[in-house]
Amino acid sequence: MTLSCIAVDDEPLALGLVCAFIEQTPFLKLAGRYSSAIEALRGLHEQAVDLIFLDIQMPDLNGIELARVLDRSGANTGPRIIFTTAFNQYAIEGYKVDALDYLLKPFGYDEFLRAANKARSYAERFQQPTIPLALPAKEEPEEEYLFLKVEYQLVRVAFKDILYIEGLKDYVKVYVQGNKNPILTLTSLKALEEKLPARRFMRIHRSFIVSLEQVKAITKNSVQIGDITITVSDQYKDAFSQFLSRWTS
Repeated sequence: MTLSCIAVDDEPLALGLVCAFIEQTPFLKLAGRYSSAIEALRGLHEQAVDLIFLDIQMPDLNGIELARVLDRSGANTGPRIIFTTAFNQYAIEGYKVDALDYLLKPFGYDEFLRAANKARSYAERFQQPTIPLALPAKEEPEEEYLFLKVEYQLVRVAFKDILYIEGLKDYVKVYVQGNKNPILTLTSLKALEEKLPARRFMRIHRSFIVSLEQVKAITKNSVQIGDITITVSDQYKDAFSQFLSRWTS
């Protein structure tokens, strides 16, 4: 049995070592290497893997948080996790998220192989096909949503539910249907704009992006979404005028 696996670590040397160990182990296949948990999460939506060698101490989203996001809920399908960390105080947290093993840095190939063998034994016991971390066919396709980091978790937000987005100094407020309060996430409006499909969203102000699907009414200088009217600033008037001409044709 060959196990498809990925390595996740923000330290280049540590990441390179784990990848080298994977590549020299006959029953392991390296399917990807990621320097952050958020990158790994995106990768897991594109391919199926059996095993994740996962660092814990990482910026933005740490390994424990990623394990919680994956939330296998005790199922025997989906990727298993082997934590790799220099801090032994996370052992209890590792067991809480049902990690398969816990490698304490610095570790050698013999320790790595012992953990890998445990993963192989586990996989041989259950003999179930690998299931990618992707949505079922009846749900919205992968490209129909994005993840927002809210405090210590990633929150999935469907594009169709977004009304408009307001940029503050260090944060962004995402207003969605059905939520009384906006979702507050630590990012820039520019960074979030790059993740949104241009055919569905338009930036009309230095501080605002609107969902074109949610536009209720428009004038030459403003957009109405629900009971909110947002002014189009001079910087974005040309692009908005082009949209306006298509909308009224």
